[in-house]
Amino acid sequence: MFKAIIFAITLLGLSACSPSNQASEEINAGAKPSLRTPELSSLGFLSAVYNDKDIEKAKFYVDDPLKEILGHYYIAAAVQRNMLNLSMTNVELEVDEVDIDFFRKFTDDVTVIVKMKGLRGGQPWVDDRTLRLNKRNGNWIIVEIMPEKRQVNG
Repeated sequence: MFKAIIFAITLLGLSACSPSNQASEEINAGAKPSLRTPELSSLGFLSAVYNDKDIEKAKFYVDDPLKEILGHYYIAAAVQRNMLNLSMTNVELEVDEVDIDFFRKFTDDVTVIVKMKGLRGGQPWVDDRTLRLNKRNGNWIIVEIMPEKRQVNG
C-alpha cells in the first residue's frame, strides 16, 4: 500500500514537470496571443502581418501610436510595404537575437531581431527586422519598429 502511494505521488510529480508545447501553441492562430515574453510578442506581431495577414490581430502586440498607424493602412500588404519596408510571402520567422541579459526580470526595454525567410518577388529572400519592446503591466508591447541600417540577403 505504501509503495502504491509513493508511486502515485512520483507519477503526479513527473507529469507536472513534463515540458509542454505551450509557447509554440500560443503563436498559432487558434490560440490566444501571449505577451509574456519579448520573443512571443515579436513573433506574434510579424506572424499576424506576414502569415495571417490580419492587422486586427497585429494591433494586439503594439502600443497605441502604432495601433493608429496600423489602422491607417488597413491591409497587411500595405503594412509590409510601408511600415516594415519588406513585402514577402511564404515567410518563416525565428528570433535571431534578443538584446536582454540574465536579469530579464529587471529590464523593461529590449530589442528583438527577428530573422525572416521567404519569397520576395518570387525569389528566395532572407532578411531581418528589429523591434523595440517595453514591459507594461507584465506584458511586452512593441513600441517601435527600428529603421534598418543595411540591406540583408543571406
